[in-house]
Amino acid sequence: MRFRLTPRPQWLCALPVALSALALPGTASATTDPFFEFTDTAALASAAPGTVLKSRTISVYVAGFKTKLKATQLVYRSTDALMRPAANVTTIFTPDCATASCTNKNKVISYQSFYDSLNPEDGPSRAYAGGKRLPDLLPAVETILFGKYVKQGYTVVVSDTEGQKANFAAGPEYGYNTLDSIRAALKAPQVGLSSNAQVVMMGYSGGAIATEWAAELAPSYAPDLTPNLIGAAFGGTLVSPEHNLTYVEGAPIWGGVMPMAIIGVSRSYEIDIKKYLSPRGLEVYDKMQKASIAYVLGMYRNVTWKDLVKPEYQDRTKIKEYVEAVNKVIMGTGGTPAIPLQIGQGTGGVWELTKTSPLWGKGDGVMLAGDVRTLARQYCAQGVPVQHKEWGTSHFTTMALWLPWATDWVDARFAGKAAPQNCSSIAPGNPLTPLAYNP
Repeated sequence: MRFRLTPRPQWLCALPVALSALALPGTASATTDPFFEFTDTAALASAAPGTVLKSRTISVYVAGFKTKLKATQLVYRSTDALMRPAANVTTIFTPDCATASCTNKNKVISYQSFYDSLNPEDGPSRAYAGGKRLPDLLPAVETILFGKYVKQGYTVVVSDTEGQKANFAAGPEYGYNTLDSIRAALKAPQVGLSSNAQVVMMGYSGGAIATEWAAELAPSYAPDLTPNLIGAAFGGTLVSPEHNLTYVEGAPIWGGVMPMAIIGVSRSYEIDIKKYLSPRGLEVYDKMQKASIAYVLGMYRNVTWKDLVKPEYQDRTKIKEYVEAVNKVIMGTGGTPAIPLQIGQGTGGVWELTKTSPLWGKGDGVMLAGDVRTLARQYCAQGVPVQHKEWGTSHFTTMALWLPWATDWVDARFAGKAAPQNCSSIAPGNPLTPLAYNP
């Protein structure tokens, strides 16, 4: 089947226009902020992960509007998917102890954003520093999600989880960036955290990628954070991208996520994906080099893997580079979390016009419930306290149900309560067997 770019559903067409008119004053385009650049490769190579390289205080912008909030931004040393030194950026909201109580300052929320994009300019740190573009609305929406904690005087850390190259869907890299942002926040004197500050990680959708990978990588990559990390809550989770590829390809709303993920993972592992692409695939590749989810939803109806690649690569198990990379981003392959987990997932993907997968069963429209159940059961078997819940709703609507459930769980962790678990009642899911190379 050949693919074609079709108009978005009316509600998707209208929403960006309405939001941009209401929330984004002016017509400013992206400009490079030198703060986000770090070119001293020698200093980067010699620095330990989590080292603060630059810092500044900003007035926080929300949807293009300047607020009274102040935040600290840090450029810090992290690690890319190929285990090389990399610079990244995080934004840290802290209470003003001169005007407000600092009782909760050492309770830290590491909030991972769902800003899904292939464009570095779409990182939340850019948005909070004054972004006035449509993708900058996503971090604005998210300030509502974690705003309760800012108001109550908690410290909230929001990193650019995809890194400064925006390697969308490259899970391990998200994890390194998240863990090193916490390290940087704990080390930075201008943030003023105690060395024994308690940290809970949370995120939904793209934010769940970062949260889960940080949880599973922490014991091996950041054992120094063991005294600080006390839990992770996430929902709408991308467990095995190879499975999700067959679930969302051709879907009216979510179909464009498939080529976005292929580009992001290929970029992360430095795979020249272009040599495998058909003329149509190259067209999509060129259009998506700096694509945000805000411009992709509803725009790639009917696009499939077979449309994107040359005839000899229709069976992707014959592409060794693809097989190796996609296996590296299967959750649960990087280690076992040493903290309690709370995992939520929707199953009503038909609400968002995604068909139930004949191979993988129900999902929320973009993420597969069976994959999430298997991951939860795997961690249960390894002794991790897991609370798991499913709703019969779609990806968008499940977030509204997940948030208060997750917030209650997070509050209980800071209160020192025992973490709940329902491991014995989690139903079996899909096998998470790595893809086999078939030359």
